[in-house]
Amino acid sequence: MDFELTQEQKMYQRAVRDFCEGEVKPYAAQVDETGELRWEAIQKMPMLGLTGLQVPEDYGGAALDTVSASIAVEELGRACGSTALSVSAHNGLCCGPITHWGTTAQKERYLPKLTSGNHLGALALTEPGAGSDLAGGVRTSAVKEGDSWIIDGSKAWITNPKYAPVIITLARTDKEAGTRGFSMILVEPQTDGLTIHPPEKKMGLKGSPTQMLSYDEVRVPLDATLGDEGRGFYQTMQTLDNGRISIGALSVGLAQAAFEEAVKYAKQRRTFGKPIAEHQAIQWMIADAALEIEAARLMVYRAAWLKDQGRDFSRAAAMAKLMASEVAEKVSRNAIQIHGSYGYSREFPVERIYRDQRLMTIGEGTSEIQRLVIARKVLAEM
Repeated sequence: MDFELTQEQKMYQRAVRDFCEGEVKPYAAQVDETGELRWEAIQKMPMLGLTGLQVPEDYGGAALDTVSASIAVEELGRACGSTALSVSAHNGLCCGPITHWGTTAQKERYLPKLTSGNHLGALALTEPGAGSDLAGGVRTSAVKEGDSWIIDGSKAWITNPKYAPVIITLARTDKEAGTRGFSMILVEPQTDGLTIHPPEKKMGLKGSPTQMLSYDEVRVPLDATLGDEGRGFYQTMQTLDNGRISIGALSVGLAQAAFEEAVKYAKQRRTFGKPIAEHQAIQWMIADAALEIEAARLMVYRAAWLKDQGRDFSRAAAMAKLMASEVAEKVSRNAIQIHGSYGYSREFPVERIYRDQRLMTIGEGTSEIQRLVIARKVLAEM
């Protein structure tokens, strides 16, 4: 087994970290306060392939392997949770499906826009009554009328729609066909009947817009179907498997950021005549964080490697996402504890990081759903 990154991956990691240190991290608090991403940084991201991590080069992407893409998302997460989430969703939830299942015409129409640094794409899955239960809960429907789909319904908790040139929408296209009755449909935001509601007021990740969508007889051409009609549920499950690797990487980045802040503060803060880093209670929290972050990172890399090898990575992705997101929560909590009262203040980054990481055990499948996925895989294999 080789646990070393390749030389190219190490160079890319260094380049992304340098970019984030200069263009993203110094503005993370501002992004959180204003609720707006820093577009000056996003518009520079194409030079590092960050707006098209696994998009083919012909369409402006970087065509990176999944391990390299995970490295990039981790570094973004270490710098700013809001920026990392929007860029992760853009890559995994919008660019990914179009790259995998789009026709040549669809790719030519949307991918150059998506990789340009001027837009961030969106995928609309979740509904007010359908989160984990997509198969049973999705009510948004698309009905054929002539050469068009007519879409009616609503979506909730969708990332990036106000920035998107296209919103991939999961809809029921055959109510009698069960999981084979869903399709993904490409909907442009200016289409008549589509309403993008104001961003939700959230606990954290405030710079990454999360919005509700309403579809009222939204008419799009039949050739806006992404991939084969009736394959939408399968496409969604595959997209979520991919996305779990990315959210795992983002979680590792958030945990790493909290860990670094905690260690720095522990070396500076003095009590009882010495730095608190010399107290055993603090050292144990630091040791646990170092251990668990490293374990989570290796699990994310392994899931990414399995995907790159063309092997089944569903269980590994669920395990990596579950482990990394729960590690991020524990490490961020302990980072605040190490800071004491100051950790509860916006004066220090750990307060923001703690709020940002809280979504990670919910989005892309809750921790409870990850445990179901893992258990079912184990039971089927043994």
